[in-house]
Amino acid sequence: MAEISGKTLMPETFQGPRLDIAGQIGLVWELVKAPLIVPLLRVAVYICLTMSLMLFFERLYMGIVIILVKLFWKKPDKRYRWEPLMEDEESGNSNFPHVVIQIPMYNEKEVYKLSIGAACGLSWPADRLVIQVLDDSTDPAIKNLVEMECLRWAAKGLNIRYQIRENRVGYKAGALREGLKRSYVKHCEFVAIFDADFQPEPDYLKRAIPFLVHNPDIALVQGRWRFVNADECLMTRMQEMSLDYHFTVEQEVGSATHAFFGFNGTAGVWRIAAINEAGGWKDRTTVEDMDLAVRASLRGWKFVYLGDLQVKSELPSTFKAFRFQQHRWSCGPANLFRKMVMEIIRNKKVKFWKKVYVIYSFFLVRKIVAHMVTFCLYCVVLPLTILIPEVEIPIWGIVYIPSIITTLNAVGTPRSIHLLFYWILFENVMSFHRTKATIIGLLEAGRANEWVVTEKLGDALKNKNNNKAGAKKFRFKIGDRINSLELGFSAFLFFCACYDFLYGKYYFYVYLFLQTITYFIVGIGYVGTIVPS
Repeated sequence: MAEISGKTLMPETFQGPRLDIAGQIGLVWELVKAPLIVPLLRVAVYICLTMSLMLFFERLYMGIVIILVKLFWKKPDKRYRWEPLMEDEESGNSNFPHVVIQIPMYNEKEVYKLSIGAACGLSWPADRLVIQVLDDSTDPAIKNLVEMECLRWAAKGLNIRYQIRENRVGYKAGALREGLKRSYVKHCEFVAIFDADFQPEPDYLKRAIPFLVHNPDIALVQGRWRFVNADECLMTRMQEMSLDYHFTVEQEVGSATHAFFGFNGTAGVWRIAAINEAGGWKDRTTVEDMDLAVRASLRGWKFVYLGDLQVKSELPSTFKAFRFQQHRWSCGPANLFRKMVMEIIRNKKVKFWKKVYVIYSFFLVRKIVAHMVTFCLYCVVLPLTILIPEVEIPIWGIVYIPSIITTLNAVGTPRSIHLLFYWILFENVMSFHRTKATIIGLLEAGRANEWVVTEKLGDALKNKNNNKAGAKKFRFKIGDRINSLELGFSAFLFFCACYDFLYGKYYFYVYLFLQTITYFIVGIGYVGTIVPS
């Protein structure tokens, strides 16, 4: 047999320095592109199109149902028994149940007075109300301020308790769980929870509690958030658009059709018996509120959402705070889905279609697919198809379906419809962080249980603006503002946009250049409110 030389096994172009390094790399690319890269990219396109269709039909279903709810469904006070609680001449306040207000806090220097003051201003018999301030602050000065504020209200005759722990085990879930163990709340039937930046109106309890008193199968009454700083900057307007859809459509539809939705962690009133039956507060994920809601629902309890019961709150106005919040809100549900999906399937107390709704609609589409499809399709797959023209995305999947989904998302905030294009670009940037967090949650990787309390500014910015005269110039550290991952994607999208401008045929470069600018602006830290340390 003739001797086989190494030259016969290697393309001639690899023999010797006949081509420069760039040429050799180009040849390797051509060798692996057709058998490996093109099929993989086609699979990615099919997956993205499937996820887009899942999200499209989910949004379409929600849109149809919300129209039917608004036109034909009875309002909550007509679907359930609701009568105002009145004082009795003979028995006095005995018609009013005992309620505990829980206000969890962690170094809330700028807002602690707002929430404590609002809770103390609730219209409810004083002998039937306990206000519990659960302070996990690590700053002694702030702890002292919060305690003094509690003492100030106690001196006015209110039953307000300042509660601290030796450690922060379980974070918010641990604080709420420990609070309910106190002997002075054992007689309470209901618990209302307000985060440190939430300010309920005085009639909040009188509007919410009757649903629980007159309907023993209801476990939760959830109010809507109203944002006091939505106009502070463009980033807060974008958040308002996203959250308004959540409240106006998702929670309304869940309440009307299945009497189920995810508890928002605040601005809600729980039946304490339902909390106990569901197993109490658990800190196995960063979404202890959703965890409790799913477990309670699996035991047959019903939830009521009241869109007109609004509670003032604050949106994170710094990008750092918003990014940490979105990590927790994306990672937690994915991690909870991983831990509870089999428990939901095996449950025998709820109907089959409710299981389908919770697993497919509530978890899979809204908490996983919705985050991943935006980033994968518009920030990865679409740019790659420009570099690899052998793979194409149908126009319906890249334009028509996403346009309808975006339009349906915008119905929650009609006043911001003119900001829709900016919202799309910003949401595409944030989808990167949400996708990363979702994968971490599904895999239960390193940051799956990371808990960073969302920074609240309260009146801090207003005070700083009023004190500008004579103030020193603030200096920022470059490292505090640069977001390297966003800058990296900005460079990648810029390269793809330039390539499409030179060689493409579908004018995708128009979108890619705009998305590049958005990634770059976020990458250099010029988004949200800039707050000097």
